[in-house]
Amino acid sequence: MLNELERLHAACFPNKPWSANDFADLKKSGCDIMASQNGFAVWRVVADESEIITIGVHPNARRAGIASAMLTLIENDAKQRGAQKIFLEVAENNHPARAMYERNGFVQIGVRPKYYDGIDAILMEKKL
Repeated sequence: MLNELERLHAACFPNKPWSANDFADLKKSGCDIMASQNGFAVWRVVADESEIITIGVHPNARRAGIASAMLTLIENDAKQRGAQKIFLEVAENNHPARAMYERNGFVQIGVRPKYYDGIDAILMEKKL
């Protein structure tokens, strides 16, 4: 499974691909990983908060609702485990992802300047 995640991540994020070992390390650190043939998500729940580490959808499968469906599953998991809010960071110039998060109820709560190789990260949150 981790090798498949490595290949899918490389297709989704060719400039910064993660290795199978990166995914194994995330799992060891307490993150949850969900994956299908066309998408994956990594998140964690700590106390009353949940954080989305990453969501990726294969370029050939985008705009089909896969990311929104994964968000729903993550939110349900986080609620069941006692989280009251969920947050994430997204690159300022990733307009499709930002729009998807906004459609799913996330709001901007801050900015991390130059977080992604000189590009600001937008901090977003959703109350559960």
